[in-house]
Amino acid sequence: MSEELSELLRVRREKLDELKNRGVNPFPYRYERNTNANEILTNFEKLNDGEESIEEVSIAGRIMTKRGHGKASFATLQDETGRIQIYAKQDAVGKEKYDNIYRKLDIGDIIGVKGKVFRTKTSEITVRVADFEILCKSLHPLPEKWHGLQDKELRYRERYVDLMVNPEVKEVFLKRSKIISLIRKFLDDKGFIEVDTPILQALQGGAAAKPFTTYHDALDLPLFMRIAPELYLKRLIVGGFDKVFEMGRVFRNEGISYKHNPEFSIIEIYQAYADYNDIMQLTENIVVSLAQAVLGTLKIEYKGEKIDLTPPWKRISLIDALKQKGVDIAGKSKKDIRRLGREKGLENSDKIGVGKIINVLYDKYVEADLRQPTFIIDHPIETSPLAKKHRKNEGQVERFELIIAGMELANAFSELNDPVDQRERFKKQAELKAAGDEETESMDEDFLRALEYGLPPTGGVGIGIDRLVMLLTDQPSIRDVLLFPHLKPLARSEPTEGEIEVLDN
Repeated sequence: MSEELSELLRVRREKLDELKNRGVNPFPYRYERNTNANEILTNFEKLNDGEESIEEVSIAGRIMTKRGHGKASFATLQDETGRIQIYAKQDAVGKEKYDNIYRKLDIGDIIGVKGKVFRTKTSEITVRVADFEILCKSLHPLPEKWHGLQDKELRYRERYVDLMVNPEVKEVFLKRSKIISLIRKFLDDKGFIEVDTPILQALQGGAAAKPFTTYHDALDLPLFMRIAPELYLKRLIVGGFDKVFEMGRVFRNEGISYKHNPEFSIIEIYQAYADYNDIMQLTENIVVSLAQAVLGTLKIEYKGEKIDLTPPWKRISLIDALKQKGVDIAGKSKKDIRRLGREKGLENSDKIGVGKIINVLYDKYVEADLRQPTFIIDHPIETSPLAKKHRKNEGQVERFELIIAGMELANAFSELNDPVDQRERFKKQAELKAAGDEETESMDEDFLRALEYGLPPTGGVGIGIDRLVMLLTDQPSIRDVLLFPHLKPLARSEPTEGEIEVLDN
């Protein structure tokens, strides 16, 4: 820790002790407010310069700026709704309280203020402090006031500071909350019910991903953090629910990138008597309705690129999308596809399945170049063990992925409901797992038993909430839409000089 910061921390702790010695509780239990910053700015907008309100307001917030050293001073308070200026005078507050407490307040302290509202000669709506109460003494300085908190890594690690000093960050998370609420309302209006399924699962399933493992001592049972809720939600369709969804966290023990975090939010939606064409329409409608509600337009901008969400969206098969990139696998044998894989730089193409080769080629040549909304339909059966066989195309399943701005936002199937076929698919997955593939489905006997009771024709989709929020808030990284993203352990434990603010006391 720098000597300068050490000194600032020492001074703040001395002020804390001084407050206690004066009989002031620097951490009281509650404070009665009757308004907030935004309401004051709105309700008293018509005040003339120099005019004062009749009624008194009571607000609370964090001191973000202070100026003035004499018998009067201005400060800015920030609460959840925004910022408001306050004005304190020695003769209004009382000499002893003003000199010994108010003047010694630091930027970052949280206070409650009572007083009337007036408009200054410079036309700024301001609260004239008649009385105040310290609600929390801040013991650590905020980042340097002229530059804010700029270090990206530090912003993620200390999100609480990021939210304090960068208002645009809070705006992203307010929009995230609105997006989630709108999705729930959309589905509720369509007759879907929200359910909860286990996060700790005895078997990994529902997606091709490596799970996190844990252990339950009382049951003497190894468990997995869920990689998807899919198999439990389909059990509910078996049980008689026609439309269900679940929104929550899933966990995948994979790499971290601008669009990957090991823990992320997903919504999975299942509808009985529907297929992947119905679900494509549903997915399109959800995203379109969100864009209209949140942004007021379907022509949006993401990372400087114009994206047009106006429906209908393009639909193209995975094979045709590859062909457009000069990778033609139509009608080719497994041997030919393996040879093509080697030619395209896949050194292990003789050791992995043909379906996986196709997926790798798709990831390499197609996905990143799909900028406008596109449904990539009809995937290889080998990599889609939970999807129904295509009704026309041999070796494919009825599956789609929604790609926007080079990111997969949704994955969906006509759900496989033939228990005999599903058992055979699980067996093939077991063979891949035995060969060392950790991203395979488990042989889930209880799920197979449920299918034997009868799953009606069903369409299902999983939509990545975080990526959807990235798109609709124009954020370049998933870490910008997660309040507390996962990061590597910090080598240092002390702040840098760039985090220090020289306080204006």
